[in-house]
Amino acid sequence: MGVVIPLDESKNKQASIKPLVDLTKADMERVNQLILSKAGSHVELIPEIANHLISSGGKRLRPMLTIASAAMFGYNADHHVKLAASVEFMHTATLLHDDVVDESDMRRGKKTARILWGNQASVLVGDFLLGQAFKMMVEVGSLEALDVLSTAATVIAEGEVLQLSVAKNMETTEDDYLQVIKAKTAALFAAAAEVGPIVAKASKADRAALRSYGMNLGYAFQMVDDALDYGGKAAELGKNTGDDFREGKITLPVILAWRRGTTEERQFWRDAIENGQNDDANLERAMGLITKYGSLSDTIARANHYGTIARDAIAALPASPWKDALIEVIDFCIDRVN
Repeated sequence: MGVVIPLDESKNKQASIKPLVDLTKADMERVNQLILSKAGSHVELIPEIANHLISSGGKRLRPMLTIASAAMFGYNADHHVKLAASVEFMHTATLLHDDVVDESDMRRGKKTARILWGNQASVLVGDFLLGQAFKMMVEVGSLEALDVLSTAATVIAEGEVLQLSVAKNMETTEDDYLQVIKAKTAALFAAAAEVGPIVAKASKADRAALRSYGMNLGYAFQMVDDALDYGGKAAELGKNTGDDFREGKITLPVILAWRRGTTEERQFWRDAIENGQNDDANLERAMGLITKYGSLSDTIARANHYGTIARDAIAALPASPWKDALIEVIDFCIDRVN
């Protein structure tokens, strides 16, 4: 069953991540070299598993935020490269751990590491990458940057546990959902954007602006991801459409459809999400209910709301190609539903 998500038709062109990619290209080449170097180990299974995910075509958006948010304040040394690599290792580690917790089979169009090598190896290699990330943070020598990223690591772990506690529970509220995505997604976006101005010795106001930008971009990014699970294509998601439904994840489209539904429809959601009756026929019905109650368009409207906050957060910063690229990234993240 196809789902069409309405967009703002006043936009004349599709937003692109290309301006940010072009501006950060030289530094990101250094980041990628560092990532490949630090993923190495004399234990052969570690680079094998790490490179399976690292080389699987992720956009590297989070480390690009670190590079851009340092460069926009004139930073031209090396610390932002190590911090960007640390951010990507943290992200990769959480993906390895997520796939084990969620029992996922696909990631970025490929079999997950846990399917190929098992849950134990996936978790342990994730731990190795976290260790390497913290080693690079220490090499930078900034206690402030270390504090921001280590705090994010703690918050992400809390988010994983919180998501477990609300999984397959139809009483989950929208506030609960926001708490989960703040911890699981937005916290690392915020940290990635904040450590750039920290090493660039920017003002506290500028640092706060970039943190707010990253946090709200993270909210918007995750909401769009959650909408795409019910209205996108596998190629866009890097996983199978409907995976959240099959895994019993309580995301915003489900919460809205549940709250707005009839007694009979709510029983359907309990059977599907809480009791695991999540076959293809029930997925199609779930998509129908989500469409019936406008859950996807309202999820995208909320994503647009957080995108606007992100845009406003850096509005007062001086005009520059870096700022323009960061603003376009907001639209790119939301326009993925087109």
